Amino acid sequence: MNNINQLRAALFETLQGVKEGTMEIDRAKAVSDVAQTIINTAKVEIDYIRATDADVATDFIGGVQKRIGGQVPEVPSLVSQLSSAGKK
Repeated sequence: MNNINQLRAALFETLQGVKEGTMEIDRAKAVSDVAQTIINTAKVEIDYIRATDADVATDFIGGVQKRIGGQVPEVPSLVSQLSSAGKK
């Protein structure tokens, strides 16, 4: 899962599996726990963008980036910016 739409699809598939009896509750709970962790990391990215007013994009939630002059600039992802910052 690389974005919110894929995560959402996987969660609905999990729900369907539970409803149909083809997925065990313990496995569905594990999927839910991992999904919540992924969502929490996305929230941290959004909080960072808001707190720093940074010109960054999040790969997980498409379209979340600052617009300048009505245009979306080409900006590095948060992960690449943090990686670069750690190398300095």
